[in-house]
Amino acid sequence: MGTWNSRGLRGSTLEDLINVTNERYARQNLALIQKIPTPIKPLQIDKQTRHITLAYFDQKSTVDYIGVVQGIPVCFDAKESLTETFPLHNIHEHQVEFMSAFEQQQGIAFILLYFTARDELYYVPFSDIIRFWNRGKDGGRKSFTIDELDRDFLIPLYGSVPVPYLQALQTDLSRRDS
Repeated sequence: MGTWNSRGLRGSTLEDLINVTNERYARQNLALIQKIPTPIKPLQIDKQTRHITLAYFDQKSTVDYIGVVQGIPVCFDAKESLTETFPLHNIHEHQVEFMSAFEQQQGIAFILLYFTARDELYYVPFSDIIRFWNRGKDGGRKSFTIDELDRDFLIPLYGSVPVPYLQALQTDLSRRDS
């Protein structure tokens, strides 16, 4: 499994590193987060190996991860951008609707967004996601830049946990309580 370093992900995907992080959080009894598989409908199955050889996406997926952190329901998606701009078309309307409904049920929704050009990872709270989304729907810019994100949500890429997002979640919770 790859680790973070000063030159980016280097052969490992963001989701792989989040999965390792979630396993560590579970072992430490800090969180229980599950990766949500994208639902598929098999069209062909190899009878000998019983492997799916042809399939299509059965329905729209919601988010990449869902679970609970110390009694708080959370859901989030993992995204990457090669540049310092993130196009909103990379977040689908059904995902925004799901995150909005999740927040209405007192859950916390966010995106973990890795900017490969800068080797920076951000926790993007749902309040920012919906602000950018509505701006685009209202005829404004249909993307946002790294400079529009709150530096308080920059996730440090070092330590024993590959993607230590719990501190950023705590910052989000603290702001909601004030």
